[in-house]
Amino acid sequence: QTGQGFVEATAASTPEMRADAVGAICRMAEEHGFNSAGAFSTSAQELAVANSLGVFAYDTFTVANLLTVMMSENSSGYAERTSKDVGEIDAEEVAREAVGKTVKSKDPSDIEPGEYTVVLEEYAMADLIGWLTFTGGFSALAKQEGRSFLREGEQITGGNVGIWDDGNDPRGLPIGIDFEGVAKRKVQIIEKGIAEEPVYDSFTAGREPGKHSTGHALPAPNIWGPMPTNLYMATGDTPKEELAIGIERGIWVSRFHYLSIVHPLLTILTGMTRDGTFLIENGEITRPVKNLRFTQNILECWQNAQFSDTQKLHKGYIGGLMVPAAQIGSFRFVSGTQF
Repeated sequence: QTGQGFVEATAASTPEMRADAVGAICRMAEEHGFNSAGAFSTSAQELAVANSLGVFAYDTFTVANLLTVMMSENSSGYAERTSKDVGEIDAEEVAREAVGKTVKSKDPSDIEPGEYTVVLEEYAMADLIGWLTFTGGFSALAKQEGRSFLREGEQITGGNVGIWDDGNDPRGLPIGIDFEGVAKRKVQIIEKGIAEEPVYDSFTAGREPGKHSTGHALPAPNIWGPMPTNLYMATGDTPKEELAIGIERGIWVSRFHYLSIVHPLLTILTGMTRDGTFLIENGEITRPVKNLRFTQNILECWQNAQFSDTQKLHKGYIGGLMVPAAQIGSFRFVSGTQF
């Protein structure tokens, strides 16, 4: 018996098939004189939970993930695709995206740090939401210990922000049960900018009257408590390629790296841009710029944001994240870099 997250073609993938895809990426990199690195992984997994009290739960799922970084002497480009179905991953499309970013980001120039309107591609948005998850803010344990930014019933972001977790949505990497064998249910975490509820496991649910596990237990023992593993962020109505329109002077960010948590309650993260950072002038990308370090309150930057009308799936620690790209009205860069 297989779950809705299981695709036989992914489970049957061979090293030769993955090598063919990697070869297509390497050939395109070589044609442009670029170095390339990355990985193509496919997996088929099963999760079974049973105990002496009569609990028995079982599910199967597959994950395919292809990513690459290409590099020239002074530029780089990144591309990644994730799906439960390996047949949905187009290696040549991945290669073209990475090559395009590497070409466009050649010979970057200096730019002064400061407050900018930014466009964050889906990779960058997934980085931010993934790290918000690691602050514990979406977890009932963090709420019970007074260290969650999720103040239920309060408006904590702009009214167009919606975030939820749904382990049964077939668009993502669905896993129908958690590590306690509890069926996952959809949890609306933020709705129209208003904080709703965190996710629960059996332990945290038992600490609050009337609460039940939402199916978000991690393997025991763990220090995190329950955690959302199939996050979704609501789209807007702006095509991604039009997110720069109206920006007089701003920055286009492909992705982040070296992220860390500065203040979990205030959702302040710090990190650096990477693999394609560009200046926006009068609504158009005009030139590549050297990477910048940011320090930013994430909920604050979502007070004034507009989102793309499409989402992209990203592989998470467990499960995945489906997020749009975004234009952020104000984003704080605190220093520049040499590259």
